[in-house]
Amino acid sequence: MHSRHIGDVGVGAIGLGGMPMSIEGRPDEQRSIATIHAALDAGVTLIDTADAYHRDANDVGHNESLIARAVATYGGDTSDVLIATKGGHVRPGDGSWTLNGSPDYLKSACEESLKRLGVEAIGLYQFHRPDPTVPYADSIGAIRDLLDAGKIRLAGISNANSEQIRLANDILGGRLVSVQNQFSPAFRSSEPELALCAELGIAFLPWSPLGGISSAADLGSRFAAFAEVAKEYGVSAQQVCLAWMLAKAPVVIPIPGSSRPETIRDSVAAADLELSAEHFARLDQA
Repeated sequence: MHSRHIGDVGVGAIGLGGMPMSIEGRPDEQRSIATIHAALDAGVTLIDTADAYHRDANDVGHNESLIARAVATYGGDTSDVLIATKGGHVRPGDGSWTLNGSPDYLKSACEESLKRLGVEAIGLYQFHRPDPTVPYADSIGAIRDLLDAGKIRLAGISNANSEQIRLANDILGGRLVSVQNQFSPAFRSSEPELALCAELGIAFLPWSPLGGISSAADLGSRFAAFAEVAKEYGVSAQQVCLAWMLAKAPVVIPIPGSSRPETIRDSVAAADLELSAEHFARLDQA
């Protein structure tokens, strides 16, 4: 697969989002591990997770543990696999999502993620979502401290606006390597952040790039232009969507969520789909 960069680390142009394998409606572990192995077989080297990707209060970090087991049991070389996780979101177990961006919490959450992933340093650690009760600079200061202490190798942020991207990069001393924001045909409000990342050379990781768990399968029926272009190329509308994102800027690395081997294989094929300028313009204006 074609590669792109997160900081100084090369990764496949399409990553794997792990959330669907651990939250409500999650499949059995055997299918999830098969999905991760299929991704690795296809050349995926970026796997995205978070300590909040779990369902019940007693299985915090379910997705991190699952990914660690899948990578450990894979028969091939995994030395170039970058596992990205996040801290700062909390799921108390009642289906809700809450926030905790306090420095002490982020540092303790990182320690727990280190244990679940079974590593000495996390490849990429990202502040999951701003906490309005905690100054943003304080939360990012904790990420900086983890980076300086060698607990994490790369630092990123998620769900951030342009002002927060610039502030985080400044606090991190120019070491911000990734921004993970929601971006899809249905959700384009992160266009300014994507453009800023392209300007600064920071990887932009669209989450829910196909519209989310409940909508990904219907992308073509919801957005006719993507279905029309897909028909012309003889591929899925989902492939066209990911190829469109890749064509927007060389810093874009989509991380479609998957819980089936066949869907991640289809997503990975988008890395080899080159859209014409005419098709790209049609999709960009859709």
